[in-house]
Amino acid sequence: MTAAPMSGGTGVGTFPAGEERGYETEGADRGTGRSSDRPAAPSSGRSASRAPAVDWARARCLARDVSPLAVVSRPLGEVLGQVLARPLAALTDLPPFDSSAMDGWAVAGAGPWRLLGRGVLAGAQPPPLGPGTAVPIATGARLPSGAGAVLRREHGDVDARTGTLLDRTAGPGAPAPGRDIRPQGQESRAGELLLPAGTTVTPAVLGLAAAAGYDRLAVHRRPVVELLVLGDELLESGLPRDGRVRDALGPLLPHWLGGQGGADVTGRRLVSDDLRPLYEALRDSTADVVVTTGSTAAGPVDFLHDALAALGARLLVDSVAVRPGHPMLLAELPPRADGRRRRLVGLPGNPLAAVAGTATLAVPLLRRLGGHQDTEPPRTTCAVALPGHPRDTRLLPVRRSAGEVAPLPFDGPAMLRGLALADGLAVVPPGGVAAGGDVEVLTVPGP
Repeated sequence: MTAAPMSGGTGVGTFPAGEERGYETEGADRGTGRSSDRPAAPSSGRSASRAPAVDWARARCLARDVSPLAVVSRPLGEVLGQVLARPLAALTDLPPFDSSAMDGWAVAGAGPWRLLGRGVLAGAQPPPLGPGTAVPIATGARLPSGAGAVLRREHGDVDARTGTLLDRTAGPGAPAPGRDIRPQGQESRAGELLLPAGTTVTPAVLGLAAAAGYDRLAVHRRPVVELLVLGDELLESGLPRDGRVRDALGPLLPHWLGGQGGADVTGRRLVSDDLRPLYEALRDSTADVVVTTGSTAAGPVDFLHDALAALGARLLVDSVAVRPGHPMLLAELPPRADGRRRRLVGLPGNPLAAVAGTATLAVPLLRRLGGHQDTEPPRTTCAVALPGHPRDTRLLPVRRSAGEVAPLPFDGPAMLRGLALADGLAVVPPGGVAAGGDVEVLTVPGP
């Protein structure tokens, strides 16, 4: 089951032991009636006696316990946001030749100088200069051999009668050697390491790679994700009606998985509440990671555990000590026909709970598959106390202001209103955080 956002707000306070404000057990309001036409599978055995939920930080570590995907070579225009699989070394000196840092004149020897030619533009191969001569030059143009400096345009005067150039900022003599010249190799020498493997390709990295002579880069392949949205009650358009609700996660998750996780979400489809179609969808998927929404708990039409058992999948995480979203799971699916390994992230159906599952399991998994390096999580001061759960980690929508964060209302597991105003999810430890304390904040994707 995948729920839609609910209206209404929540107050601020600590949950009573064993409760969560507004928490709904998935499937509790659903009808029964399993299909008899489904693969035989052992009972999922989801009961009060199952193993304890995994600690939130531990769950994220388990999600990251994968190797980056294969190395591929791609044109520069196709690798933004991917990760360098090999160190980036300069293929040439940067700059590749001595060039002018200013518009002005390239001068040789001491002045005054006799002007030659019509000037040197960027991209031209200039003739050499002899002592006592000068030539107009543009910024970035190659310096003529024999030139020892560049005289800026604002520093020179040309005698129209004699055609000679004077330096009006100094007396007789040559300008300081190398003045306003960008020497060859000033930034780097050929073969010098520019960036280590593991660097994320940003626009600046693309520019540096191009300047260093690259047409293609070796990067880790982006993980491919297929999104399966489970629930017969979901509508893809129009107003909620006849007991059915709009699918909120289908529009939300692809951008989160692509932006935060660096994945290519190549498929998104609704799957009905029956074991056979879910089993077949998981069996036939060729994605590196299958992300499902709903069916992670033990309701009457929650078939995900049964489908995984029928496939012979291996559960790695089966519920996490986090609110909202604790009935999330991580599994290893049977490999594809070509031997590539596959993972499944099962998200709860309630929207904010699904977002919590995305931040907890899906994003760390996808980033690691794409080769991204773990970074120290940022911490921010709390403007006011952040309420916590008695035992579990809590992910709370917050907004930053003046270097501090404050909680937002409408933070129930089935709500998105608070998240829509948030720029982060505070990772609140059990018991909460006092005003003035600091808290880890996960970034919420922007436009």
